[in-house]
Amino acid sequence: VQLQASGGGSVQAGGSLRLSCVASHGAYDNYALGWFRQAPGKEREFVAATSWSGVSTSYGDSVKGRFTISRDNAKNTVYLQMNSLKPEDTAVYYCAADHLWLGGTYARMDYWGKGTLVTVSS
Repeated sequence: VQLQASGGGSVQAGGSLRLSCVASHGAYDNYALGWFRQAPGKEREFVAATSWSGVSTSYGDSVKGRFTISRDNAKNTVYLQMNSLKPEDTAVYYCAADHLWLGGTYARMDYWGKGTLVTVSS
């Protein structure tokens, strides 16, 4: 199971970014996919997750209404559209996959990709 995230970068507050994560080696079908983030000196935080069908989604409280998770089954890719970015969104963002769809937030998932850095300046 391999996950490769991309799309991080620097943006000013109020701006937008879209992260992408390509899943390979059987990670895509029937797995929940999600995003986590970790800011310097802080614990890892759940951001969003989507069920294998993409119909069901869940979000962390700090990103609700600003971030949207989606998946493209034809491309084995999950996206995180981030709007109205704030300096406190600055973190390394990680893509992850899990065997189970919990229907809510996750403390962790089974498989992890390398992170992509998002920096939001004020």
